Amino acid sequence: MAFTRRSLLSFAVAVPAAAALAPLAFSPAARAAKPAVYANDGIAIDGSDAVAYFTEGRPVAGKADLTHDWMGVTWRFASEENRAAFAARPEDYAPQYGGYCAYAVSEGYTASTVPEAWKIVDGKLYLNYSRGIQRRWERDIPGRIAAADANWPSVLS
Repeated sequence: MAFTRRSLLSFAVAVPAAAALAPLAFSPAARAAKPAVYANDGIAIDGSDAVAYFTEGRPVAGKADLTHDWMGVTWRFASEENRAAFAARPEDYAPQYGGYCAYAVSEGYTASTVPEAWKIVDGKLYLNYSRGIQRRWERDIPGRIAAADANWPSVLS
C-alpha cells in the first residue's frame, strides 16, 4: 500500500482528534443502559412461562397468543390461568434481576439465561446462564443472592 503525503497528513490530523474523543465514546454516559428485563426480540425470558416454574416445577414454553406486556417486554404463558396470575401479581412470578443470570449479577455484570437453569429460593425465581454456572451459583446461594442484591440494578448501567 502506497502512502502519499496527503494521506499521511490526513492520518496525522485524524489520530489525535480521534484520541481526544475516545474518552467520550467509552464513558459510562455514552454507553446505553441495558434494559431492566432480559429479553430477545422483546420476549422475556426466552418465551418461558414464569408462572409455570412455580406451579409445575419446571420450565414450560409459553404460547405466542397468550401474552402480557410488563416492564417494556412481552411475557408468554402456557395457560390463561398463568397469564391471569402473572398480570395480577407480576412481582411474585418474574425472575429476580430482570431474568438476567443471577450468578453474573452477583459478580457485577449481566448475562443471558436459559430456561433449564433455574431455582426457586424463598419464593423467588432465579435464572442462570447455564446449568454449569447454576451449579457454581448453588455452592453459596445466600452469598450469591446477597452480592447480586447489592449489585442490582447498578449492573444495568
